[in-house]
Amino acid sequence: MPDQITPELLLSAYASGVFPMAESAGSKGMHWVDPQHRGIFDLDKFHISRSLSQRISQWNYTIRTNSDFAATVTACANRPETWINAEIFDLYQALHNMGYAHSLEVWEEGEMVGGVYGVTLGAAFFGESMFSRRTDASKVALAWLVHRLRAGGFTLFDTQFITPHLASLGAVEIPRNAYHKRLNTALSTPASFDPRNYAPTPYLVRQRKTHTS
Repeated sequence: MPDQITPELLLSAYASGVFPMAESAGSKGMHWVDPQHRGIFDLDKFHISRSLSQRISQWNYTIRTNSDFAATVTACANRPETWINAEIFDLYQALHNMGYAHSLEVWEEGEMVGGVYGVTLGAAFFGESMFSRRTDASKVALAWLVHRLRAGGFTLFDTQFITPHLASLGAVEIPRNAYHKRLNTALSTPASFDPRNYAPTPYLVRQRKTHTS
């Protein structure tokens, strides 16, 4: 791995199917990861349970995108064990400034209580991390994110690995070669994280509908 990782090199790595991780928050440098099995969400099969549907429709919250990207990454790293060190934080902030990294945030009474961030290339969204300071806040964030990605024409939502939390929402594992095929198709497909005339509502999100007609 080169001594200096640039934002451009990081984008190239994503396009090649690999992503970076650090050993810990205080470690120096990072390493590249290319799992034999990759976690993904099928955007048409995201699972919204009855309880999550109720949370989406009844909880008094606000969804924002890119209103505080740095705080979102900081919150994601604020846990006993994290792969986000200072170098990784700076790289994703640079990608955000370049328009490639985005955050979707859940706000309640002026406080960010949940969120998720990731990187976009073509019609691929590479989910990096999420956090929750309120029950189901990260699940609500993912539901709104999946809805936005579908509306924007995305075809691949890469979760990197599978956790019980993600599996409960419909994430699955696919072999590396199958992932690379999906990735190559997504990279050549246009998509937008901010689709024109996008006006989601809790009803549309929980019904997984991307239009009002």
